[in-house]
Amino acid sequence: MLPQPHGLLLRLTTGMMLAASVALGGCAKEQTTEAQVRAVIAAGEAAAEDRDLARIMEHVSPAFRDGQGAGPDELKQYLRGYLVMHQSVHLLTRVESVEFPYRDYARVQLKVGMLGREAAGAASLDLAAEVHDVVLELQLEDDGWKVVRAAWSPTRRG
Repeated sequence: MLPQPHGLLLRLTTGMMLAASVALGGCAKEQTTEAQVRAVIAAGEAAAEDRDLARIMEHVSPAFRDGQGAGPDELKQYLRGYLVMHQSVHLLTRVESVEFPYRDYARVQLKVGMLGREAAGAASLDLAAEVHDVVLELQLEDDGWKVVRAAWSPTRRG
C-alpha cells in the first residue's frame, strides 16, 4: 500500500530539496560556499522535476534523518511511490536564508511550492498543490555536500 497522499507530499517536498542539496557538491572552487549551496538547490529542483529517483538519492547522506526520524531508505520508498503516482512534478523554490554554523555545515531555510499531476488524471485537471516551509541541513562530506537533516511544515496562510 502506498503512503497517504498528504504525508507523501511532505516527504516528497523534502526529497526534492534533498536532490537539490548536493547535485553540485563538487562545484568549482572559485564559487563561494553559499553560491555552491544555492546552486545545488537549483540543480536538485531540476532532478526532482525530471523524476530521477537515483539522482535524488545519491545526494542523501547515509546519516540522513527527516523531521519524523525516517532515514534514507524510508525517504526512497516514499519518493518512489510519489513518482509512480504523479506523471509530472513542478517545484518553485525560494531560498529564505543560508547559514553556516560551521564551515562544513549549512542550514538552509526555504519555501517550496509543489504541483503534481496524478498518473490516473493525466488528461484531467486533477492536481495536487502545496506550499511548505523546509529546513535542510547539509554536511560537506568527502564526495560533496550531502543532506543530513530535513524538516518541513505547511506554510501558514494569514
